[in-house]
Amino acid sequence: MAILGKRLKKARENAGYTQMEAAKKLGVSNGTLSGYERNYRDPDTEILNEMADLYDVSVEWLMGRTENPNRSDEEEFQAFASNPKLNHFFRDVAASEEQDQEELRQIWEIIKQRKKSK
Repeated sequence: MAILGKRLKKARENAGYTQMEAAKKLGVSNGTLSGYERNYRDPDTEILNEMADLYDVSVEWLMGRTENPNRSDEEEFQAFASNPKLNHFFRDVAASEEQDQEELRQIWEIIKQRKKSK
């Protein structure tokens, strides 16, 4: 599974984080993150998912199961819906009127396009 460490490092660097910054955001020590990136240790599934979210890549790509680092629509939705910080927001949106939901979709598309152009 040597590919995991290489891809974790590549994803972190592509996301613009130093090892120390990423470790802090993930709530792990710098040594632990270094161990993941050098294939000395394997992250548990929770940390692996958090790293994929932080680096905006798919778990499948990190694990070497695909060459496409982008998350599928289903993966993006699951990451959104299962995030406790956003769970209340998800419920509010689901209960909103259709016109409000459509406006929110349009705003989100603008945000996604802005992110892609960076």
